[in-house]
Amino acid sequence: MKAVHLLVAIFVLSSSLVSAYDPSPLQDFCVATNETDGVFVNGKFCKDAKLVKAEDFLRHVEAGNTSNPLGAQVSQVFVDQLGGLNTLGISLARIDFAAKGLNPPHTHPRATEILFVVEGSLYVGFVSSNQDGNRLFTKVLKKGDVFVFPIGLIHFQLNVGYGNAVAIAGLSSQNPGTITVANALFKANPPISTQLLTKAFQVDKSVIDYLQKQFWSDNN
Repeated sequence: MKAVHLLVAIFVLSSSLVSAYDPSPLQDFCVATNETDGVFVNGKFCKDAKLVKAEDFLRHVEAGNTSNPLGAQVSQVFVDQLGGLNTLGISLARIDFAAKGLNPPHTHPRATEILFVVEGSLYVGFVSSNQDGNRLFTKVLKKGDVFVFPIGLIHFQLNVGYGNAVAIAGLSSQNPGTITVANALFKANPPISTQLLTKAFQVDKSVIDYLQKQFWSDNN
């Protein structure tokens, strides 16, 4: 009986580990399509393999427009922008920063991110979970530096140089998701209860009212 319990425990653990990340492909490619006829894999319909072209694996990414309140623009190359990524478990983003531009605190619920600085100087960091004491890990990165943000943890990038900056982020999911903390809390639709936020942040109601009335820029 103990052996059976052990096998069940191993099966449950294995299933949890496997389902925690994008599934491994069982074919060379499964290019996502907007058509609703065909094989449905990982949230996307697959294009007929005989109709797949080299263009299905190509996307050109221009410099982002940083003329927004944050002074930064994230140009995503997720599966919605590049169908050839479907089932491959990876994606990418280009981040352009004006001087003092900020990619605000956010998380990727389904991916670890690895950041490569192409140009400029960035102050970056992430915060560990409650269980690890909410420790802040930060570093100032220069051109050529690489930094990793563990999956699901809140992180940010701030341009601390005097000119523009550019970084490339690789992510371990075809659809990593992005949750910008301020937007999620103060721009939720419908709004989160003011009473709840007041108690959560231990501040006066007027502070929450003020924050909910602000325009929270989306730089994605």
